[in-house]
Amino acid sequence: MRTIQADELTQMKVMKLLYYVQGTYLAAYGEKAFAKDILAWQFGPVVREVYEKYQGRRGIVGNLTDDTTAVDDYQSISEYSQLGIVLAAVWTALGDQSATELMRRTHEERPWLETPQNTVISPELMKDFFIAEVVAQ
Repeated sequence: MRTIQADELTQMKVMKLLYYVQGTYLAAYGEKAFAKDILAWQFGPVVREVYEKYQGRRGIVGNLTDDTTAVDDYQSISEYSQLGIVLAAVWTALGDQSATELMRRTHEERPWLETPQNTVISPELMKDFFIAEVVAQ
């Protein structure tokens, strides 16, 4: 098993990883991994609802509580599910990059470059880009 020496999981890093999970899932399975839109903000792709939940916080990792929704969500994403496979692949490929490195990377990619600021990045644009540039490699 590969051990990754990674930065703290910050809000900014999570946003970029969510973008890569969504794009990879779209390319691999033809559907979204999660329902929320990804927006093209100044510092890269963002899921507004995640931003709002963790606004003002740098590090966002904590322990699962007794909240049954969180525990159920965690348990439903087994390492053998389609989503679990994509999550593991994205983390293996990108988990050791800093939030700033991931931001720079997204700023060089078509989905962010071709989407007007503060608007939704098209799932079709993400799918096409990830098929051609990420999954195929």
